Amino acid sequence: MKNMPVTRETTHNIDNQQDEITILAIDDDDLVRDSLSTYLEDSGYHVLQANSGLTGLQMYQQYQPDLILCDLRMPDMDGLKVLSHLTEMGATIPIIVISGAGLIQDVVEALRLGATDYLVKPIADLHVLEHAVTSALKAAKLEKENQQYKDELEKANHILSMNLDELQRDQEAGRQAQLQLLPSPKTGFNGYYFDHTIFPSLYLSGDFLDFFEIDERYIGFYIADISGHGSASAFVTMMLKSLINHPLRRYRNSADQCIIQPDELCDYLNREVLNAKVGKHLTLFYGVIDQEMHLLKYCNAGHYPRPILSMGGKNGFIEDKGFPIGLFNWANFEMNTVQLDKPFTISMFSDGILELEAEDCSLEERENKLISLTKSGQADVESVVSELRLVHAQALPDDITIFFIKGPGNQQ
Repeated sequence: MKNMPVTRETTHNIDNQQDEITILAIDDDDLVRDSLSTYLEDSGYHVLQANSGLTGLQMYQQYQPDLILCDLRMPDMDGLKVLSHLTEMGATIPIIVISGAGLIQDVVEALRLGATDYLVKPIADLHVLEHAVTSALKAAKLEKENQQYKDELEKANHILSMNLDELQRDQEAGRQAQLQLLPSPKTGFNGYYFDHTIFPSLYLSGDFLDFFEIDERYIGFYIADISGHGSASAFVTMMLKSLINHPLRRYRNSADQCIIQPDELCDYLNREVLNAKVGKHLTLFYGVIDQEMHLLKYCNAGHYPRPILSMGGKNGFIEDKGFPIGLFNWANFEMNTVQLDKPFTISMFSDGILELEAEDCSLEERENKLISLTKSGQADVESVVSELRLVHAQALPDDITIFFIKGPGNQQ
């Protein structure tokens, strides 16, 4: 006689989200099935029971559970056949198989067919069961979030691609759209002051920057320079903003560490830009200010000129090295740290600023000019723009970005 589904409705907390989670237990052994179901119900799950593989498939179609527990050895339809049918039906939920000792070959085949995990009878410690269920559900939730992100990104890329021709016909409209993605200049929070400006060589710029509060402890910022100019490069700046927003949301939702580990973030961006096949690469300096430890963590992915750190009466380029993003799939990215124990200024520029100097100027002379412009941290965006006479500049050879961050006690 088929067991009727258990209907007691309870909830279980996965990542602090109170969503009812339904588990389907498929096992022909009434004692084992009832024991597992009772334990899981006591743990807060909603459990459905099926005493055969065929009944289990029918209940899967009817109730669409979040996870399946399935015995491998059953008389009418064994667990491997159940797995095969679930695969054919397009099931994407986690499936944990339960086998007797000595059936390792069946376990291997079950994992090949898509099982998430396996348990061996007898299950002496039911905490092992709960741990397997919790781990499988968390992994499934993460995979679902990743798929949703990929779908969103594909949709965004599709929309941006469709609009690219229109942006090329209407450069001014594109410029306004790009400006809306930039943070407001002259912004202060938590004692830090941020200011910036971008002078595009065309209507649309391949330069981009951003800064944001990650949480109460961390502040993130970056400056990027996309290869080329115009609409195609501007498209990549929009994509970059979207790409970085994803790990930022992940950190806030599930404490994923990528956004506060500059080397991991650059590695992630490198993979995504290569996979997008946009035909562009970019240089990037990404930094994270740890306000609690007074520490700057950063990774330079080929960005030049290097940022200038002014602190304690000293003024110099931040030492680093690295590959651009979107060129090589084998590129490695390195994180470095600097102690921020005094009032400081970080001055950042795109390479277009170096092209303002005479052609016969050496690289060293161009770098020394930048050091001089920052005036040991006392300069600001307006003073640099004024000294370089950028407001009335005509036909710039490249996009020029100026980005200043001033730490607590160093605002003007």
